[in-house]
Order: sequence, then structure tokens, then C-alpha cells
Amino acid sequence: MDENHEVTHHEEEHHQELGFWRKYVFSVDHKVIGIQYAVTGLVFLFFGFCLMLLMRWQLAYPGQPLPVIGKLFGGDRMPGGIMLPEFYNQLGAMHGTIMVFLGVVPLAVGGFGNFVLPLQIGAPDMAFPRLNMASYWSYFIGGVVMFLSFFAPGGAAQSGWTSYPPLSIIADSGQTVWLLGMVFLITSSLLGSVNFIVTVVQLRVEGLTFMRMPFFVWSQFVTAFLLLLAFPPLEAAAFMQLMDRVADTSFFMPAGLVISGQVAEVSGGGSPLLWQHLFWFLAHPEVYVLILPAMGIVAEIIANNTRKPLWGYKSMVYSILFLAFMSFIVWAHHMFLTGMGTFMSSFFQTTTMIISIPSVIIITALLLSLWGGSIRFNTPMLFALAFLPMFGIGGLTGLPLGLAAADIHLHDTYYVIGHFHYVVAPGTIFALFAGVYYWYPKATGRRMSEFLGKLHFWPSLLFMNGVFMPMFIQGLAGVQRRLFDGGASYAHAEPVLFLNKVMTHSAWGLAIAQLPFIINFFLSLKRGKVVDSNPWQATTLEWLAPSPPPHGNFASVPVAYRGPYEYSVPGEDSDYHPQFEPDRVASGPRDPGEPGATPATA
Repeated sequence: MDENHEVTHHEEEHHQELGFWRKYVFSVDHKVIGIQYAVTGLVFLFFGFCLMLLMRWQLAYPGQPLPVIGKLFGGDRMPGGIMLPEFYNQLGAMHGTIMVFLGVVPLAVGGFGNFVLPLQIGAPDMAFPRLNMASYWSYFIGGVVMFLSFFAPGGAAQSGWTSYPPLSIIADSGQTVWLLGMVFLITSSLLGSVNFIVTVVQLRVEGLTFMRMPFFVWSQFVTAFLLLLAFPPLEAAAFMQLMDRVADTSFFMPAGLVISGQVAEVSGGGSPLLWQHLFWFLAHPEVYVLILPAMGIVAEIIANNTRKPLWGYKSMVYSILFLAFMSFIVWAHHMFLTGMGTFMSSFFQTTTMIISIPSVIIITALLLSLWGGSIRFNTPMLFALAFLPMFGIGGLTGLPLGLAAADIHLHDTYYVIGHFHYVVAPGTIFALFAGVYYWYPKATGRRMSEFLGKLHFWPSLLFMNGVFMPMFIQGLAGVQRRLFDGGASYAHAEPVLFLNKVMTHSAWGLAIAQLPFIINFFLSLKRGKVVDSNPWQATTLEWLAPSPPPHGNFASVPVAYRGPYEYSVPGEDSDYHPQFEPDRVASGPRDPGEPGATPATA
């Protein structure tokens, strides 16, 4: 491994200066690709957020014209500025698809994973740089295809982000475009996951054993396995649904289906439930693809800002390994109402209860890490701390959904929407904001404004809860999701309809709260405070590289002398002892893994 690194660095010292297109557009440098993923993901998050704002207007004021911009959407979507049910369904399907597959996952895995992971293991780049570039461009093409589906005849996909057949198979042509986009996005994830796994296994520097890797690296490593194993079934299912739509096959189309009073002319024999099995076999591991990188980011920031080692590092590592395994045997808890029988529902509700245990261990370890710490309440830390209770609410509200009896009442209500969004929005997205503020100095050499950062955090925390907390109340009252009038046509929803306005006004407030972040992000590129290579006084290897890191990352090949979180070590002069620094005080031999230990063999 050493010789390979030396050769690589020797080549980098004499690398030819690349032109603009090769350096910034079709780059093979993991840092540029990471920034491409991150910026593209943030743009799609903003776009998906705008779709949600349109939906929230319709839910709060059904049947009323949208002021100013309503008529811009055309008579086939919003005649007179009043939203049609079909357009509402398009917004719902595309909001979910864009936020999950084009926003959060590309930012969490493609953005932070690509930029930070090679730096944290001391590597000069990813194992397969060209594969890395292919992964980004496959994602980008998939995103463009998804966006263009809005201009397809009949509009974008409108069968929900889950695309359940037979509805999705008889839908307009936007669904075909959706399937093509998904094929590109899945291919991107598969290419990236292979790259991450090989990079972590092969390119760790001397001394960086698996149990010396930062928790963030572990989270990305496990996430890569989830992507690699869970996405192929959905890619196969997408091709099968595509064939059902364009080649008249019947993988998911049953015989005798009546559409608009006419018996559908299909060969039949297919199973709509087969799609649900294939989709959720991906989509439950996908939940952990969303959350594990967030946990990794939060762990790095909490350790750094408490000036303490992570409490229970090994238990956290074993927990995410167990979590990854269990995530493949819980998928059918999304399908309790499909008539699977009491034996199978009992099995899946048992595995669902079991999978909550490693999540509790990780959150408990992060909370215990705060105890007795000298906490620095900077902007990254505020977002990381907010992640803990927000993810806790998301997790706890998921437990009733994992019980077959409770799920009869709660299935497909706003309770489900509230649960999932607490995990992903104030959970994962808060962690991603924390990561942006934390690693922004490494990417740019400048710090973002603390004042604007806190101006971003506090209103976001308030309005985020204003959007999603009322959903639990509506769901318990029996208000169904995907109702284009927000439940106004149902008598049992009347007592909680006023909450639609509360949530909509909170969503507008949340949108305004993102302005300080956008201003801060771009203004800091030119006016942010210039910082050195380690502004947070952190211990992991990425802080050895200059800010921003050059081609090849490090001036010389680093060595890992100890674990990743040597903060406040007794007897040390300063409160942090980086992985990349040799022993400061001469001492007798120590066991590998102890503070100040010598390099271990990988």
C-alpha cells in the first residue's frame, strides 16, 4: 500500500495542468466530483422543496387560485390558477422522488462521501476515478430526465413516489420517463457503491486499521453495501414495469382488470404485490442509506465540539453493521394491509422491533458523548444537536407503524408522512446542514458566518416542527395522505383541517429561513474568514491536508498513529491529539489502539 501511494504522489507532483472542462466539468478528482454532487443535490433539494410549497398551498386553500404564479402553470395543470387533482398527484410523486433519489442521497453519499472519505483515510483519490465521474454523470442525466418528465404529454409521473401498479402502468407517458430516470439513478448508485467499498478496503494509509477509522467512514462503508445489495432488485423491477408499459408484458398486471368500465386487454397473470415486494426490499434499506451518513456526520461534529472521544465507538460500529443486516428483513412492514397473514406479519413486526435497538444504541452513545464535555455551541454543533431529538421523534413514532394491529388505523395517513419526514427532514437534512458548515472550510479555505448560520438554524428548527408535528395529530384523526383537498371532503377530518393552514404557513417560514444559508454559502466563498488547515482543532486525517486540498490531497503520505477521537487525553498539553501526529512525549511501548500507540498494520 505504501509503495502505491508513493508512486501516486510522484506522478501527482508532475501531473499536467488540465483545461477547464477536464478540471471542473468532466473531472476525475474526488473533491470536484464531491462538490458537483453536493451542489447538484442542493439544487434538487430546493426544487423538490418548491414542489412541496405548491402542494401546501393547495392543502391549506383547496379550490382557491394561487396568487401571482398560479396561471403560469397553464390550463392543463392549474386553470385559472386553481390546481387540478392530477397536477397535485404529479407534485406529490415528483416531490418524494426528487427529495430522496435526487437530493438527500446524492448529497449525503455522493457529496460528503466523495469529498471527505478519501481524505479521512489518507487516500490521494477514490480507487476508480473514472468510475466516479461516470457515477456523477449517470446521476446528472437521471436528474435531467426526471425534470423533463414534467413536459411529457399528460405531465410527470402521478402514481406516487412508490409507483404502485396497476395505476402506474396505465398512467400517462410521464411514468415511462420516470422509470428511465430511475434506471440512470440506480446505475449511478451502483457504480458509486463499488467505488466506496474498494476505496475503504484498499486505500487506507499505514496504521489506519478498521477500528481506527472515523465513524463517518464506517457509515459510508456500510451505506455502500446497502446500495450495492438493495438497488439491483429495484432496477430489475423498473425494467419489468417499463416492459409492462411499452411491450404489453404482464409482470405486474393481473387478469380481468377493469379500467373505466372496460376490461383491460392484457395477457394478465401478473402480480401488483410483486412490485411492492421488490420496491420495499430496496426502500427500507434506502431509509438507512438516508440516515447512516447523517449519523456519521453528527458523530464527527459531536466528538469535535465536546472535546471528548465518542462514547462507545465500538458499540456504534457493531450497531450499524447489525442495522445494515436487519434492514433487509423488515421490508414487508410497509405491506401489513396486503393480506399477508398473521404468521408473516408477526415475523416482520418482530424484526421491526429488533431493528430499533441498534438505532437506540447509536443515539444513546451520541447523547452520552455530551455528558461532561466542554461543548462549543457553534453552528455545526447546533444542527448536530438538533438531529438527536428530531431523529428520536422520527424513530419513536415509527414503532406503532411496525405493529400490524396499530398499522391498520395508521397506514396511509398523515401519521406516516410525519414519521418519515421527522427521520429525513429535521433528522437527515439537519445533519447535512451541519456537515456543510463543518467541512466548508476544508473545501474552500474559508469559514461560513456564525451569525448567519445561527440565523439559519433557529427559525429552521421552529418551522420544521411547525410543518411536521401537526401531521401526527391529523394522522391519528384518520386523515388520509394523498388527498388533493387535504381532507376537506371528509367529515371526520373537519376538526383538524385548521392544521393545514398552520403547516402551510410554517412551510413558508421554513422557506424564508433558508435565505440566510443561501446568502452565507455564496458570500463566504469571497468574504468568509480565511482559515488554516485545521480550524476546528480536529483529530482526523482530512485536517492534515491543506484547505482546499490540492490534487493528490497530501504533501506527503500520512500515517495513522492512533484512533480518530483522541480529545482531552490526560497528560497532554493540548486538548486534541491528531491521528497524523507522532507521539509528543517519549514513553514506553503501548498496546495498539491505546492513546499514543504506534502505527498498526491494516
